[in-house]
Amino acid sequence: MNILLHVRACQKDLCLPLLPGGMPLEKHFPWHGLMAPEQWALPPVPVGTTFCGACGTPLFKVTGRMWLPAPDTQNGTASHASHCLLLTALTDLPEGPLEMTARKKGYSLAWVTLSDKGSRGMREDLSGPAIAGAVAAAMPLCHSQGFVLPDEAAPLRALLTELALSQRYDLICTTGGTGLSPRDITPQVTEALLDVSLPGFSQAMLAASMAKTPHAVISRAAAGVLGQSIIINLPGSRKAVIENLAAVLPALPHALAKLQGDPADCGG
Repeated sequence: MNILLHVRACQKDLCLPLLPGGMPLEKHFPWHGLMAPEQWALPPVPVGTTFCGACGTPLFKVTGRMWLPAPDTQNGTASHASHCLLLTALTDLPEGPLEMTARKKGYSLAWVTLSDKGSRGMREDLSGPAIAGAVAAAMPLCHSQGFVLPDEAAPLRALLTELALSQRYDLICTTGGTGLSPRDITPQVTEALLDVSLPGFSQAMLAASMAKTPHAVISRAAAGVLGQSIIINLPGSRKAVIENLAAVLPALPHALAKLQGDPADCGG
């Protein structure tokens, strides 16, 4: 599908929302305007999708979604909010209309670090970047984004739902909160959200950890599917993250392909 946008002048790496054409928001902040198709006719656009120009040149990447208020043009009061894409410019662009096509090559990864101290800036996060590095080395990524949260259920529940069902990440990995400490809440929050569990992933990771330490037996890490996203709980240490991921990474591309409707036979 061809997509026609009115593009604000922007520099590379600038991130701006994409709103339906005609939204009277110029006084509040800059934005790109969707001219065609109508907002309701735009197919689902997951994070990591690239908007390319006429010659196939990548111009924007979808890096998130957000809700923005839509002021009423008649009396200035708030109307229905718009759920809009966030577009990050991949090159410098002048203002004006541009016709583009949407493409997605590779997988999108979100990693979520659960750490009270990390969320307050009191501890460097080593496990989250380790997830990004290990996954990128094993499968092609079109987008990767990290998040740090305290060990609290409500923020984790909200973020996992947003990443899977709204932003439509392919793979979401958490790190931390899988043990027996009073604030270890990651597995129970994850399990309550899953549409389908993946016990084979959990068993493979547990076996890999048990080969290293008997303490791994207390791990409660969950894995499963929410929407079209695979969510995997990983331990909190960098070393354990790498060991656990090594047990499941070979199966991930096939699992994601089947989840997203690949009709090919599973044999071989």
